Amino acid sequence: MNTKQLERIRTGRGFIAALDQSGGSTPKALQQYGIEPSRYSGDEEMFELVHEMRTRIIKNPAFDAEYILGSILFENTMDRKIDGLFTTDYLWEKKGIVPFLKIDKGLAESDGGVQLLKPIPDLKDLLQRAVERNVFGTKMRSVIHEANPEGIHKVVQQQFELGKQIWSAGLIPIIEPEVEINSFDKGESERILKDEIFKQLSALAPDVTIMLKLSIPSEDDFYRDLMDEPHVARVVALSGGYDQKEANERLARNRGLIASFSRALAEGLYDQQSDEQFNEKLTRSIKSIYEASIS
Repeated sequence: MNTKQLERIRTGRGFIAALDQSGGSTPKALQQYGIEPSRYSGDEEMFELVHEMRTRIIKNPAFDAEYILGSILFENTMDRKIDGLFTTDYLWEKKGIVPFLKIDKGLAESDGGVQLLKPIPDLKDLLQRAVERNVFGTKMRSVIHEANPEGIHKVVQQQFELGKQIWSAGLIPIIEPEVEINSFDKGESERILKDEIFKQLSALAPDVTIMLKLSIPSEDDFYRDLMDEPHVARVVALSGGYDQKEANERLARNRGLIASFSRALAEGLYDQQSDEQFNEKLTRSIKSIYEASIS
């Protein structure tokens, strides 16, 4: 465990940049970036293009430790390089930004108002590779669609069971039970979710440290008490489909909650932009998300 990175995540001012679109979401991410499917053939060309997109973001002067604490990567990105360094090492050594890895294999079919994680058959090997690549922590996303107590219990239980394995491997788990922002009973789901999270936290061994990645709550400051829980290094928020402006406005009303945005971070960035246009847009986005995160 890198204690310098842990202290930065616990106490640093800034936010986490989520650059972790995986195989299923990469075509959509490229399309939003202005690259249509007709421009590539097969997965390898697709992943090469998305790595070029991520490299353009990461190498940009605005993508800086002054504003950004950490960045979440997709497994394919972890195995690729930027200027001769593995992406994880480039982030930390050249930028001072803490590297995380998305480890989940996507979502199971909806059942009981929730979507659990699909099995992760190669988890042990993946975690070992992550440690070898100097990754600090991992993240895995489940989704809650309805305020179903039994379903939400299953989501949180699965997340924490995996989280304990991740901690044992020497990594910090980001536990991400996302509540769908458009669900009709979002506030009730969040109340059930928080109770379940506290139950799981109370059962952890004293030395275990986790992070939480949650939807921006319906009730402002709803997760303040989770931030004070000794096992929790940081609580971060996903944008969840809100555009950047709305995500920032909602985030700013929640003291201590910082961003871990993906779509809202990449909003308005296009392959066709000149470096000057790209830099100007990314700088504005990063500064606005930073300001919302430190409010």
